[in-house]
Order: sequence, then C-alpha cells, then structure tokens
Amino acid sequence: SPRRDPPTREATPDGRRWTLKVTSWNVDGLRAWVRKGGAQWVQEEAPDVLCLQETKCAAAAVPAEVRALPGLPHQFWSSAQDRPGYSGVGLLARSEPLDVTYGIGDPEHDADGRVVTAEFPSLFVVCAYVPNAGRGLVRLEPRQRFDAAFLAFLRRLDARKPVLLCGDLNVAHQEIDLCHPRANRASPGFTPQEREGFSRLLDAGFVDSFRHLYPEARGAFTFWTYLGGARARNVGWRLDYAVVSRRLLGALCDSKIRSAAAGSDHCPITALLAV
Repeated sequence: SPRRDPPTREATPDGRRWTLKVTSWNVDGLRAWVRKGGAQWVQEEAPDVLCLQETKCAAAAVPAEVRALPGLPHQFWSSAQDRPGYSGVGLLARSEPLDVTYGIGDPEHDADGRVVTAEFPSLFVVCAYVPNAGRGLVRLEPRQRFDAAFLAFLRRLDARKPVLLCGDLNVAHQEIDLCHPRANRASPGFTPQEREGFSRLLDAGFVDSFRHLYPEARGAFTFWTYLGGARARNVGWRLDYAVVSRRLLGALCDSKIRSAAAGSDHCPITALLAV
C-alpha cells in the first residue's frame, strides 16, 4: 500500500526555518505531464527552484502553461541535439541565478540534454537526468563513463561552493530502495556497477538527504512502472534523489517524497534547506 508521508520538518535541528524549497520531478514528457495536472501541482507546492527531467521537449516547444508558471520566471531548458522526444531537462527558478551552465564538459554525453546547473549565492543546484543502462544492460558501459565524468564535474563544483544535486539518478542504491531487490540484481538501475557509482558519489563528500533523515524508511519509492497496477500496490523503486554536499547537512530541514502527486510514472521530491 502507498507509504504515508510524515509531517514536514520546517526547521533544521538547531531551529533555523527553511528558506529554500527545491522540487525535482521526472515528468516523462512535459506536454503529457501538463495534461495530467503536473503544472497545477507545482503551483500548490510553490518551490523556489524546480528541476524537471525527461522533458522530451525542445525549448521552443515548452507549453505555455509551463512558461507561465507563477513564481518561476527564470527558465533554462536543455534538450537532446537531433533527437526530438528524447531526454531533456529544465531548471526553473524564482530568483535569477548568478550563472547557468549546460552539460558536464563531456562530449560523449553533453549532446543528450541531461544536466543543467544554476549557481546561486549560497550553493549550486544541479538538475540531472542520468542515462539508463538499457534493456539487457546494452548501455551499461556508457552509463559508467557518465557516472565517472559526472562525479568529477560535481567535485569541481563542490570545490567552489556547496552543491544540491536533484534528479532522476537512475539507480536504487540499496536493497531498501526498491520493492524486489532479489529479482532485479541484473536489472538496469540495480547492477553492482551502478550501485558502486552511487557509493563513490557518497564517498566523495556527498549525502543522500532522504536516507540521511530516514535511514529505516521502507516503501519510499519515486518510480513505478505503468504495468500491472504497480503504483497502487507500491511496487516501486527510489530513483530520484536530493543529494547534498556534506557541509550542507546542517542546513537540511527535510527531504520529501511526494508519492501522492500524479502526472508521471515518477513522483516529485522536495528538499527544504535553511541557506
């Protein structure tokens, strides 16, 4: 059965109230997501920064309902070159970033529209859609190359100021992060190589904010296949993360999984920080 979300923690352990709300959502097609009420949900959530993945949409084709989202006038879109309907990310912000960059400086992956990074006064927000290893793991090797290049990119950012990485990282890190771990040991998103890639990210000074706050939480998933009523039975995977530089942990108020929000085969996640 669906997991019940605990009440939101509005402040840090030392009592500082949150000042930054960042929501991330793999929309599985921006136009379909608008039709299914996704943009309406975002208005109710009212994030300061919205990270979207798998938009499947060129910047010129972003729906008017998204362009006009109240409180998010600064919008930055990246789509796959020469591959309409594939991949794509967007970062929308209440206040104008100091700087915005696209990609990770890696020619093999930067044409796919997978990463957009916004620099704000106190931190970087990175919106990422990590490549899937593919059916039969046919893309596992390029995925591993992406993971290595992406980690190097994140470390370069982290050397300058703290990082909040949000997005569909296409990995369930531990057995607790998917419903059927035994049956999925060779499935994309749960191979030893992909799990080790995420472990390396954590070893490099980054923290999975949800698992930091809720180490024992079971049934906390963000993706459910459309097949077989998986979502109603909560047969899912946790693939979407808010990962923070370790030195941001003191600013972390909460890390939420909004599993009741419809509009995609993924649900949104929201991080609350006092920065």
